[in-house]
Order: sequence, then structure tokens, then C-alpha cells
Amino acid sequence: MYQTCPKCGHQRSPADDHHTDTCPACGLIFSKWLKQQYAQAEQPRAANFDTEPDSGGRLAATAVELQQLLFTVDTPRDAISFWGRVLLLLAFSVWGAYFISLDFESNAIGQSFMHAINLVFHEAGHVIFMIFGSHFITTLGGTLGQLLMPTIVMAVMLFAQRDPFAAALGLWWLGQSFMDCAPYINDARALELPLLGGGTGADKPGMHDWENILLDLGMIEYDHQIAHVFDGIGSVLILLAIAWGCYILSRQWQLGHTRT
Repeated sequence: MYQTCPKCGHQRSPADDHHTDTCPACGLIFSKWLKQQYAQAEQPRAANFDTEPDSGGRLAATAVELQQLLFTVDTPRDAISFWGRVLLLLAFSVWGAYFISLDFESNAIGQSFMHAINLVFHEAGHVIFMIFGSHFITTLGGTLGQLLMPTIVMAVMLFAQRDPFAAALGLWWLGQSFMDCAPYINDARALELPLLGGGTGADKPGMHDWENILLDLGMIEYDHQIAHVFDGIGSVLILLAIAWGCYILSRQWQLGHTRT
């Protein structure tokens, strides 16, 4: 009930108490007046909503931004840096083809130089993920650590440095790291691979990461299949990285050729 009429300003008195919904002076119906005010207040909100981009528009804009981030290149600064990148990509292509050709069941990949690098981040991952206080996460943290490091490198090169070529090499490392995990996973039941510090999983019960992981998950009988998945993911990522790098260099060549 209004004490003052919003239209004519009439001040209600005790004698007006029988007029509960109307103004005794001008006849304004308060309920209708309120509905009109609410309708007017909602109109600007509806207009603003109509001008906002729909979800499809936002997704399209995000896709365009991602495409620019992944594939936008600058004109090469000089011939030496450009051809240096060509040789670097060629070396990584041959090296990647070598890793893809290896049979992970023989653990030949475990004898590579890259395995020693991955092992550093594998062991660091155990320490880092120990903060979560879970034995399972601490054990899985080794594998997560060696996969997380190349992912961080790729993200920094792409988002901070805006260098998609360097990010492609980071993706190559991520693929190689996936492949590096495959022999260890494949050994979860056999327990024949040498562990850090000497001995094998059979010699040191409870020390084999992937035996513990798959036992906790109730998936120990799928060790070979999971190893194949890791190896396959790694192979695909290496091929994508090489293709990505080739595209970046081809675009730089076109830009440099056009400029000259």
C-alpha cells in the first residue's frame, strides 16, 4: 500500500484505508501501475540480452583465436635462423621416425638419451605430487611429471612467447614422453625391467609404479593394452608435431619469398 500516490502525490489518511488498491484522489490503480513499471524495467535487460553474442558466435570466435594462435607466423628475421629451423625440424623428424619404429616391448626406447631427461621429471613428479597426501597420486605422479613438463614447455612457447614452431617441438617431446612410458606400463605384470637404484620389480615388491597403479585400479590384466595406447598416442603426437612445424616453416618461407 502506498502512503503517497506515485502519480498525483496524494497523501493517504486514515479515512482512505478502504481504498486499498486505488488512489482516492486520481483513481490510479496501484497494481496496474506496478506491472507497467516492471515491464519497462525488463525491456532494457531484454535488449541487452539480444545484443549479446550467442553461444555459437562465442565458439566461432574462440576457434578463430585458437587458429591464429596455432598458425600465425611472422616473416623470418634472417636466412640463417630460418634454415637453422629447417635443419632442426629435419633432425627431429628423423629422430621421431626412429622412436616410432621401435618396439616398446623390447624397451629400446629406454636406452635413448631422451629417457634420461624424462626420468628426471618422472622422479620429480613423485616428489611434487606427494603434497596431495595420497599414495596412489604420489605413485602416478611420476608419469604425470614426465608428461606435464613438455606440456608446460609447449604452453609457454605458445601462449607466452607466441612461437608456434617452438611449441611444435614441445608437442614432439610430449609425444616422445608418452612413448617412453609404454615399456614401463607393459612391464606391470612381468616386473623384468631394471628400476632406478638397481634390481627389478620382482626383486623389489611394491616398488614398480605401474604395478601399483594398475593393481589399485583393478586393471593389472590390461597392462599390455594400456602400453599400446600410450605408444600410439605418442606416435600420433610426434607426427602432428612434425606436420605443425612443417606448416609453420612453409608459411615463413612464403612470407619471406613474398617480401623479397
